[in-house]
Amino acid sequence: MIEEIKDWLDGVFAQPIPEDVAAFCFNLYEDGDGDWSAELVGTKSFDAEDGDWACDEVNDFGTRDEPFTWNSDEGWEGALKSAVSALKNYLENGAYSDVLKSRSGVGVGFVDGDIEIIYKRGD
Repeated sequence: MIEEIKDWLDGVFAQPIPEDVAAFCFNLYEDGDGDWSAELVGTKSFDAEDGDWACDEVNDFGTRDEPFTWNSDEGWEGALKSAVSALKNYLENGAYSDVLKSRSGVGVGFVDGDIEIIYKRGD
């Protein structure tokens, strides 16, 4: 999964990121039958104490129509853990990790659940 998500994110970040994007959030979805997907949205605000910042979407970078997808029978907690691990790896080693780190924060979570902050500028 790590190499596949790197390739997907490299494609996403090859485009210019608008200045009004204050933070990034990876929205996860359970698609059924062990299928999972993730989209990346840019938000106009960030608040590590209030997950509602993830609803301030200003851009989806085309990922709503072309999400990252994978298959695993690990359940939603395992899928979240796998996604967090792969995204943290990208933050450390990805070609465009500087783009993610150039904004206030990065979160990941299921759209109807809590957001896990995986990067906060200044930490």
